[in-house]
Amino acid sequence: MAEDRAAFYALSPGGWRDYWTVLHPPYTVWHVSYVAIAAAVASRIETRWLLETMLAFFLAVGVSAHALDELNGRPLRTRIPAAVLWTLAVAGLAGAAALGVDGAIETSPWIVAFIAVGGFLVVAYNLELFGGLFHTNAWFAIAWGAFPALTSAFVQQGRVTVAAVLVACACAFVSAGQRFLSTPVRRLRRHVVRVSGELELDDGARETVDAASLRAAPERALRVLSFAMPLLALGLVVSRLP
Repeated sequence: MAEDRAAFYALSPGGWRDYWTVLHPPYTVWHVSYVAIAAAVASRIETRWLLETMLAFFLAVGVSAHALDELNGRPLRTRIPAAVLWTLAVAGLAGAAALGVDGAIETSPWIVAFIAVGGFLVVAYNLELFGGLFHTNAWFAIAWGAFPALTSAFVQQGRVTVAAVLVACACAFVSAGQRFLSTPVRRLRRHVVRVSGELELDDGARETVDAASLRAAPERALRVLSFAMPLLALGLVVSRLP
């Protein structure tokens, strides 16, 4: 049967545990780390804008996007009422937008364009609008990888540099890799009800194949990367601090 847990970080359903699960903590921290990585390419890191940008993406991705995703079919099987999820989604986007406006007032009005694009991507991707046009592997890489990085670099410098574009592309590829690893894992945990088979090795040994064995390697890779990316971001930022 399908796994009781919808993700390796999911807790048993009910109460505060549902809110932990719906935040997707390892992935949220992973994607917010792109903000810090991109800020490190600036000639000088402005700590205030780094912290505000990280908080904005935590609200937009960690809270709003994940609340909308849970509303769209309950993939994590939480018991959070729909009204609460809608409240979290709206409040998360509103908070992210408010932080963006603060940056636009004090740094560059072009940040308003980033606010608009980010808000659109959160809603269009997670609610699968336009027939799921934006709910693809490519848009996942762009929305959750390249966009946070490019936004962060722009907030720091007020312009888009070649270095920022290169880092944004790298973050997009890392996010694509995450997607390629997590998609079969999610399918095994949430939808597959039976797996049967075996591997026959060249020495004659036989190994049973089941859902746990099929997801073991990609899930271990996801766990490792969910630690590696934040540590990389922290190291880069620390190296740039006075």
